[in-house]
Amino acid sequence: MPASLNAKVAFVTGANGISGFSNIEHLSRSKIIITSRRPLPNAWIDPRVEFVAVDFLQPVEVISAKLRDICAEVTHTFFTSYVHNDDFKVLREKNIPLFRNFLDVVDAMCPKLERVCLQTGGKYYGVHLGPVKVPLEEWFPRYDDKGLNFYYAQEDCLREVQQRRKQWPNGMSEVLTIVIYMLICHELKEPAHFPGNEYFWNSIDDNSYAPSLADLSIWAATSPNTKDEAFNHVNGDVFVWKYIWQDLAAYFGLEVPEPEFKKAAGQATTLANEIDMVEWAKNKRPVWERIVAKYGGEVEAFDWATWGFFNWATGKSWLTISSINKARKFGWHRSDNTFDTWIETYRSFENTGVIPSRRALLGNDGI
Repeated sequence: MPASLNAKVAFVTGANGISGFSNIEHLSRSKIIITSRRPLPNAWIDPRVEFVAVDFLQPVEVISAKLRDICAEVTHTFFTSYVHNDDFKVLREKNIPLFRNFLDVVDAMCPKLERVCLQTGGKYYGVHLGPVKVPLEEWFPRYDDKGLNFYYAQEDCLREVQQRRKQWPNGMSEVLTIVIYMLICHELKEPAHFPGNEYFWNSIDDNSYAPSLADLSIWAATSPNTKDEAFNHVNGDVFVWKYIWQDLAAYFGLEVPEPEFKKAAGQATTLANEIDMVEWAKNKRPVWERIVAKYGGEVEAFDWATWGFFNWATGKSWLTISSINKARKFGWHRSDNTFDTWIETYRSFENTGVIPSRRALLGNDGI
């Protein structure tokens, strides 16, 4: 953290989420106020962290009553809250009021507020709907979203309040799901079939590591030259699904047979999955419970997997590569190797006891 953040107060929403948690981990010389709809599974020992259970879908008056006494010193807020639904058409129903309520509350409760960092995602560019121009760049105009893109509404809300205050910039776990899939394959003594399609199997992709995203978010919220700017985030490398999938499977002692694809040999405009992961997962919870009983971990971790998102992530038949050139030009230079970040993410879940240790899993295999 830059020295300019000494004696500053951060406010992070969505503390139970991947991005929110990583932002909290990354913040270091500040008091941190954090919120989540649900109680935190583990309390932060750090005395600088003050947790408040807040649901930003409640009436503003209810939210304000919970935050009134502790937010007067807040200078920087990081909005990472998100309500997911596999039906993209209904995402705006909760995510727009979620952010608007948050913004109305901090506008009223935080007189010292200097910056708001709004985290958006690839859906801002329409990558969930079909082929788009790549690499994705921040200067792209908004596409014709038919009123469905909730990120546009969130951004407009931010600019509306920004105009009043004359301040402020804007800015799912794939790995956990893949790991659970592969550990179940290991338990069933089955190969780790790639669930996507031929086009994506042979295509390049990029990824976004949560600690790196936190690094960029805090840099963007505190650097003097980043006010009123939007920045893409990716790790800085690209990978080919065919090879990263094989490498991760090998890490867990699994084989990946050469796929016999029947779908999406070339670019298309619809999802095409050889394996529907939502259907695949419907009867796999007992297998996961068996794994946990044998090797450790948490049964509830199975429910944290995002099978519908996994379908989309591997079933696209179009590229979704993002450019990070703008952040580089503004002075942010971090770069991460995606495969390394996948292993680091697995080890983080392993260390917290959420999923079994690799040593326990593979000990009997002589690996």
